[in-house]
Parts: sequence; structure tokens; C-alpha cells
Amino acid sequence: MGRRSCKIAGRKTAQNAKKMKMYSRFGKEVVSAIKKGGHSPVSNPALATLLEKAKEMDIPKDIIDRNIKRASEKGQEAYIEKFYEIYGYGGAGMIVQVLTDKLTRTMPAIRLVLKDYGGKMADSGSIMFKFKRARVVTVKATDVDKDQLLAIALDAGAEDVIEPSIDEDDSEEGSERYYKIVSSMDNYTAILSKLREEGITFETDGGFDLIPLRLVEVDDEAMDLNKQIVSKLLELDDVDAVYTDQK
Repeated sequence: MGRRSCKIAGRKTAQNAKKMKMYSRFGKEVVSAIKKGGHSPVSNPALATLLEKAKEMDIPKDIIDRNIKRASEKGQEAYIEKFYEIYGYGGAGMIVQVLTDKLTRTMPAIRLVLKDYGGKMADSGSIMFKFKRARVVTVKATDVDKDQLLAIALDAGAEDVIEPSIDEDDSEEGSERYYKIVSSMDNYTAILSKLREEGITFETDGGFDLIPLRLVEVDDEAMDLNKQIVSKLLELDDVDAVYTDQK
């Protein structure tokens, strides 16, 4: 029972951490948009787009206001997006997505994680070609009937519905696991609207996800080592997401 509770708590913590990363990235995007185009959404289309995106993502108003104010602070620079590619254990690959105002801080921090926990920096393009960029909607498995979700998603133009993974020692079916609805950029809004119409609770992505074209199966030791690398990378403030093709 105790172990089961730990697993559930771990998943909840992971979901909360993902949401906080999404809020953090949104804040950085707001700062960058204002730095480049000013505070008025009327004359700054990038900011106007972000404010519309905030509605889609359910971003709390205080986060929006806080970052609008932060953009005016002395010394605050615009943010730069970068992707770093990494060879993990067992042939798995990773892509680290960052949005940073200081590359000289970010790169050494990533290298330090790899030095301490393994993995190797890859040349640009070595891992990225194994992924595709897509929009993703996440739905908690216990909040929806599988067949209903499949019908709604595919009818609204989804490309795929990825079923939640099941741990070997998970006994409670569907607990704290999530379906991922994969969509093109064009169909994403229609899928969100359809889910709202059906009363299905969901979480949006932060603008896009990177989906592996093929999953790599690794042994248990490599799996645990790769999970540790991902976890340590996500602890870095500049890192917004880590994508892997590990099965």
C-alpha cells in the first residue's frame, strides 16, 4: 500500500512539475515578446498571440501580470530558444529544450549534469530527426472512457491517441496515467473545442511537443539511468522540457 501511494504521489508530482515548467516557459515568452515589441498587444502581434494562447493553456492571470512587469525590470534580457541533443544509455536519445537569457549559464549546467549522471552531447541533427513536432492534449485515464476518447479525438482530426504506459507492478488500472492526443497545428483548436463540448477535462501542451517516430527498447538498468538524467536536467531552471525516444 505504501509503495502504491508513493507511485501515485510521484506521478502527481511529475504532472505538477510539468505544469510549472509550462508556466515558466510562457512567462519567458511574454518577457521576450515585450522586449522585442513593447507592452501593447495592439501594436505587438507576438504579445497578442501569447495572450490568446494563455486562454487556451489556462494560464493564471497573476503569472501573466508578473511577467509583463518583469519585462520592464532593469537588466532583464530577452530569451533565446535552443535545443541540445544527447545520447543516453542503451541507444536512447534525448532532446533538451531550453529558453534562456544567458547561454553561458545554460550550457555548462547541462554539461555538468551529463558529467555527473552520464550521457553524451550529440551533434546538431543527430537525434532531432528521430522526432516530429506536434501538438498534444493530455487526458487523465480515469477521467474518460477509452473508446469515447478515441472516437472524439479521431473525429476532430487527431493524428493519433497514445495510450498510457503501464508499470509492471501497477495493479490499479488507469490510476494516474494519461492519454496523449497527438494533433497537427491546424487541428489542435478543433480538438480542444470538441473535448470541452463533451465535458472532458484536459491539459494543453506549451505550444508543441516532440514525439518520437520510433521507440527504443532498453534494459532496466539503462532505463533507470536515463530517467535519472532526465530528472536532473528538468531541475535546471533554463530547461523547459526533455524529450526521449526511450520506450
